[in-house]
Amino acid sequence: MKKFALALMAVVLFIACKKEDHGDANLHIKGNIKGLSQGKLYIQKVVDTSFVSMDTIVINDNKGFESHLKIDGPQMLYLVLDRGETSSLDNVLPFFAEPGNMTIESSNEEFFKRAKITGSKNQKVYEDFLKIKSRFTDDNLDLEKQGLLAAQYGNVKKLDSVEAKQLKLEERKYLYTLNFAVQHADLEVAPYLLLTETQKINTVYLDTLQKKMTPKVAKSLYGKMLSELIAQRKKAAAAQ
Repeated sequence: MKKFALALMAVVLFIACKKEDHGDANLHIKGNIKGLSQGKLYIQKVVDTSFVSMDTIVINDNKGFESHLKIDGPQMLYLVLDRGETSSLDNVLPFFAEPGNMTIESSNEEFFKRAKITGSKNQKVYEDFLKIKSRFTDDNLDLEKQGLLAAQYGNVKKLDSVEAKQLKLEERKYLYTLNFAVQHADLEVAPYLLLTETQKINTVYLDTLQKKMTPKVAKSLYGKMLSELIAQRKKAAAAQ
């Protein structure tokens, strides 16, 4: 009986020590970058307008990586890959982190494209939004090509038509983003999308989401930022 009690105490102490190793971390990230045998991974966040590293992970073999972080609620983080031998543009992976356990799997060859991220409701919704956003991006690229040809041949009428279509496309994108955010007003990704994807949208539309946000989202990082933006705009409008 004594041996059992001692063994049980040892296990409890071991678990306690393991917890202390990570301090007050509330986000556990694990994953693997297939094909990456040497390099560094940086987990970064944006503070004001600058990227700040939260963790640096050295990769010396093909094994996975792991990180324990403390975050103040759901927010966008960035996994940055330093291959040590290339200046590839495919080296930054944004992901919407939230407290709990997350997994990130990707490839050294196509770091961004092949990324698979699990463990975050906000990330799943963000990925759903990006699928639709890509259609708006493709449509805008087509219009830009038409505009370049029109400018090259001095076709002013065609150029004006293309510009008008681009404005309408931007309006459609803004309205889609607003509706998408309102439909997910119970998640922190909702105010984030309006802050990053609809810079020119009318304040009235921002108010729409603000009124729909749950108290939890309103108190989040991006919820507060959205409320501050609305207050600043209204103050500026009143001063005119």
